[in-house]
Amino acid sequence: MIRKAFIMSVHGQFVDEYERRHNPIWPELAATLKVHGVNNYSIYISDKTNQLFAYVEIEDLKRWEEIAETEWCRKWWKHMSEIMPSNVDNSPVSTPLREVFHLR
Repeated sequence: MIRKAFIMSVHGQFVDEYERRHNPIWPELAATLKVHGVNNYSIYISDKTNQLFAYVEIEDLKRWEEIAETEWCRKWWKHMSEIMPSNVDNSPVSTPLREVFHLR
């Protein structure tokens, strides 16, 4: 299993809306993630900074990257682009984190 972590953020006035849209996410998006080898995915928020911390466990890096090309991912990005900083392709602005410690 490959562990990945990254940081995103949500515009402050949309924190409640961000949470609402994730409870639950669209079933088609959940299925897309699972088909592409996502086994565990969590997002946390700092109520002080509106910064999001995402942690995901994936089976394969190539399959993870292919999610970005799917119809449901693209629709989700567009759906979320108004409430969080986004790139020109509507993907969320995201900063990958490098793992420095892991305890089994």
